[in-house]
Amino acid sequence: MNPIVSATDLASELSGPTPPVLLDVRYQLGGPNGRPDYEAGHIPGAVFVDLEAELAGPPGAGGRHPLPDVAVFGAAMRRAGISAGTPVVTYDGDKGWGAARAWWLLRFTGHPHVRVLDGGLAAWTGPLETKIPEPAEGTFVPEPGALPLLDADGAGALAREGLLLDARAGERYRGEVEPIDRVAGHIPGAVSAPTTENVDESGLFRPREWLAGRFVALGAGEDVKTVGVYCGSGVSAAQQAVALAIAGFTPALYAGSWSQWSRDESRPVATGPQPG
Repeated sequence: MNPIVSATDLASELSGPTPPVLLDVRYQLGGPNGRPDYEAGHIPGAVFVDLEAELAGPPGAGGRHPLPDVAVFGAAMRRAGISAGTPVVTYDGDKGWGAARAWWLLRFTGHPHVRVLDGGLAAWTGPLETKIPEPAEGTFVPEPGALPLLDADGAGALAREGLLLDARAGERYRGEVEPIDRVAGHIPGAVSAPTTENVDESGLFRPREWLAGRFVALGAGEDVKTVGVYCGSGVSAAQQAVALAIAGFTPALYAGSWSQWSRDESRPVATGPQPG
């Protein structure tokens, strides 16, 4: 299914017989918790999901945003009212990163009917509310493995033998700056593909044909249908995963991403504009 939904279509679905569960995943890297913004106004019926606490585990050897404990994630999704057959729409208020992380985790754990609101909250022209919903407990039980997941060894191998995309800004990929992690650069063999190029000036995903052309130019194609992607800590890479899915490719996420790779001094590091 299409991994995104327009604001117009979402408004229609919310007034229909089977409205989707809405997840508000407002999140800013290094910024304040998104809960106050949610409480100040959200799409009617939306349930807030805390990316740091419910969509990621504690930082450590697995990186800054390792995958959450399955039980913790499952409990958060059931609290939001999600069952196996429940349609779900995720949104955030900024770059689509938080919404995409929720989308990827739900898809990875076996939920078949989840989409991202294209353009996020900025695209929504309907009313907002401050009432905190209390949905009935859902029954969704996460079963990891429905999408491919890469560990560090798998990411390194895919960079050499297939296609691994680096979703960070170009200057971080090239090793010119590194504001967060231990060392600058990229996984040898990975191809630079900043997430900013997946969306237009208004934050909407570019058309399917445009995205497909972008990823084919980067090395995807009939012989490379599964494309690996990583970023700093596995959050913005989820937005790249959505774009890959729109384009018809299967995204394989390296959840540990550069925050895990770079902390291991035995791992090689490449710099410069070429994959290396």
